[in-house]
Amino acid sequence: MKANRYSIFSLARNALSYHENWQQAWRSPEPKPAYDAVIVGGGGHGLATAYYMAREHGITNVAVLEKGWIGGGNTGRNTTIVRSNYLWDEAAWLYEKSLQLWEGLTQDINYNVMFSQRGVFNLAHTLQDVRDTWRRVNANRLNGIDAEFVTAEQIKALVPHINTSPDARYPILGASLQRRAGTARHDGVAWGLARAADARGVDIIQNCEVTGIRREGGRVTGVDTTRGFIGAPKVGVVVAGHATMLADMAGFRLPVESHPLQALVSEPVKPILDSVIMSNQVHGYVSQSDKGELVIGAGIDAYLGYGQRGSFPVIEHTLAAIKELFPIFSRMRMLRQWGGIVDVTPDACPILSLTPVEGLYFNCGWGTGGFKATPGSGWAFAHTMARNEPHALNAPFSIDRFVTGHLIDEHGAAGVAH
Repeated sequence: MKANRYSIFSLARNALSYHENWQQAWRSPEPKPAYDAVIVGGGGHGLATAYYMAREHGITNVAVLEKGWIGGGNTGRNTTIVRSNYLWDEAAWLYEKSLQLWEGLTQDINYNVMFSQRGVFNLAHTLQDVRDTWRRVNANRLNGIDAEFVTAEQIKALVPHINTSPDARYPILGASLQRRAGTARHDGVAWGLARAADARGVDIIQNCEVTGIRREGGRVTGVDTTRGFIGAPKVGVVVAGHATMLADMAGFRLPVESHPLQALVSEPVKPILDSVIMSNQVHGYVSQSDKGELVIGAGIDAYLGYGQRGSFPVIEHTLAAIKELFPIFSRMRMLRQWGGIVDVTPDACPILSLTPVEGLYFNCGWGTGGFKATPGSGWAFAHTMARNEPHALNAPFSIDRFVTGHLIDEHGAAGVAH
């Protein structure tokens, strides 16, 4: 199926029929007995992998298997922040590639992902914070990534409602600012990538849970699903918090823990915040959506679990942090809350890697940094699956690094307490 291009002309044309004749965004085909490649997980990373496999490598006989519905997992359960200001070279290069793809994604897939480069502030509250922030700013600049250090006075001028009082419990001493960073619309990303992959021949199969990974002679032969066996010589697993469960099916272990991660939004108000504010010290971050809601998040729950929900202590701590930064928000009412399942590695960096099973590839361990990496992750993982070898960008993120000890510690720049 070739998708019709969205444009002002197609909008006007369909207005004549009261918008009742729009083409289906993507097909809902029955699974074929076999494919050239199967991707397990219909979130942003899985869909991006399928899209770039078709676009960059000409592999179109691909199925994306999603146990629920497109965008029903972590892709739709995050705070939509996009940035690339990571500390270490390996992480910075990968996230910067992703940010570059974000900047042209709407035009590339002909779907408005509402990417807004409104800038991201990472606040510094202590002298050690300031030193670490300057270090990261300088590291970013050396890697050609836009970054600058701003003082409390400069922050106040750009974000008038933030509390920069020196008498605050955690006074703001400065921040890093990446002006090219910002936010995107999470469901728009999922729907746009699904539509773009489908237009290139990829089968997107929802309500199809993988129950087993078949192997023969040390290589993968396909997957068992709730809709029958599907054969494939290449299987890519992109299931975030459930990665360890799929690895168990394949007979090996991953150094990954799964934790709930909560977020919440307020009632909508008129525009008041036109950037993203992040603070690892008070541990909260906030932006404002196009609908006017304050989008608020913090850290992971300490316990392990697979529930898409959270706990009241984290909500209380998060809102206390936001009130510390923005006392003006103290009477805002929260509208809804949700949780996602984040996959955390020991070094707070992802795994994009071949595995001990030939033809089986894993993309996981993104922790709280998954959404911002969506296009870059798919682009690199598509290369890995298509050529059976990692791209230079994701070669450092092999599973083997947990054996060799060549870890990439991004706990600080990840901006989270894991």
